[in-house]
Amino acid sequence: MDIVAGAEDRGKRLDALLHERLPEYSRSRLQDWIRNARVLVNGAAPRASYSIRGGEQIEVNPADLVPLRAEAEDIPLRVLYEDADVVAIDKPAGMVVHAGAGVHSGTLVNALLHRFRSLSGVGGEVRPGIVHRLDRFTSGVVLVAKNDRAHQHLAEQFASRRTRKIYLTMVHGRVAKDSGRIEKPIARDPKRRERMTARLTSGRAAWSEYQVLDRYTDQTFLQILIGTGRTHQIRVHLSSIGHPVVGDVLYGAPASTLGRYFLHAHSIEFDRPETGERVMVESPLPPDLVSWKELAVHAD
Repeated sequence: MDIVAGAEDRGKRLDALLHERLPEYSRSRLQDWIRNARVLVNGAAPRASYSIRGGEQIEVNPADLVPLRAEAEDIPLRVLYEDADVVAIDKPAGMVVHAGAGVHSGTLVNALLHRFRSLSGVGGEVRPGIVHRLDRFTSGVVLVAKNDRAHQHLAEQFASRRTRKIYLTMVHGRVAKDSGRIEKPIARDPKRRERMTARLTSGRAAWSEYQVLDRYTDQTFLQILIGTGRTHQIRVHLSSIGHPVVGDVLYGAPASTLGRYFLHAHSIEFDRPETGERVMVESPLPPDLVSWKELAVHAD
């Protein structure tokens, strides 16, 4: 694939430019190609951080994609709930749900395969059992289907919004209203492809409701109910009203010592596939977030 950098690309990193021009490939995969000299700029193999000057001839020689397949790994899991069809896991922050570009081990799926052996196959070999996901640095409840029938039943509940998902988060600033609803469409940010945005008129419909649980001098502790499950939804919506999640530098929060962003999937309600019985599963706030909250100074 041949690409010509224009004057408008001046100052961009090489990997960023490639991700703009080749959005079908992940940035990590493009960086891997650069490291392995599969990307040439004017005939030379540069670094990913190469700064575009404009006018360069860029040659990209893609490597064959290695098929991904989840492998069982002996990784500890905390089970919050289990029946014949469903298991609810308390996912720690930092754990990726399933394998993807650049991540092949240490995933939730790998741990699930070791613990349960048999999971639903609807998601394919990469995502067995996975009905919904959490971001890597979001902790909390994840539902997993043990068989295809349960997977389809749970997927229908998510699609029809019969599930009820509650999150806990700490945001920057003092949220004025005790409660509110954010209803803004979410789309991929056209300038920074790793981000989503709620600033465009186009995008997928999304709404989030918040309730203030506690106020501090420069932070607010919130409970969030989401009615849709868009990528980065809570983080994008809260940033859009001027209250980014603590630790979430991608969406405007200052750097912090927390080591992650303060977002926790606290509870989920669903109907058991076998009986229709309503079940609520809760995950307590993890120690790192409890500690951060305890150190915050209450507002007067």
